[in-house]
Amino acid sequence: MKLIFKNKNNECVRSLSLKKFEINQFFINEFTDLQSPVKANLIIENEEINSHDLAKLKAELEKLNIKFIQIYSVNRETVVSGKFLKIKSTLITTKESENILFASSVQEQKDTLHKGTIRSGDRISSNGNLFIFGDVNPGAVVSANNNIYVWGKLLGIAIAGENGDRNCSIAALYLNPLQLRICSSIAIGPKEKPKNQYPEIAILEDSAIIIKPYLIPG
Repeated sequence: MKLIFKNKNNECVRSLSLKKFEINQFFINEFTDLQSPVKANLIIENEEINSHDLAKLKAELEKLNIKFIQIYSVNRETVVSGKFLKIKSTLITTKESENILFASSVQEQKDTLHKGTIRSGDRISSNGNLFIFGDVNPGAVVSANNNIYVWGKLLGIAIAGENGDRNCSIAALYLNPLQLRICSSIAIGPKEKPKNQYPEIAILEDSAIIIKPYLIPG
């Protein structure tokens, strides 16, 4: 099953794949940083989810101003539970669920290329990787479901791995950010300017963000 978050332009900004439907703090933390307005769709194959659990998810989403738009499910009881809570719920076939999940996967893997400086107050995001040819000024925010590559100075805030992939990274020719975030791990940028004359990359190691030289394959 998958929980898909879309923005006002109906573009996928985050998706969470779930092996088992379970509402806990770790699960909630995966979408607390989403910027409103956002709407959520839940695609379920065979699992039966009762109205109590769906109501709990709906309440958590409403706390974050995220509207629970629709449920697609192969399971009839899950659809009944959703309708009981006045959530638009549609009974679909297994093939239809596969098609919906595939379409969402294609959309969320779309890479973004940006040319030019990203100024203070601007925000650029990507459903896949984010490639920036230019500087990211202090006060600007760049984010991606996957990796971020900056061919310039990264001085603002960068968020990678918004889809929960802990193997994502943030690389720049000049890495001196205000803040870095990979998945749920956060690091504040150094007060001193980098003295190195080579690209650097930020990665996760044991839930901590570390920075090391970025060796670009020749």
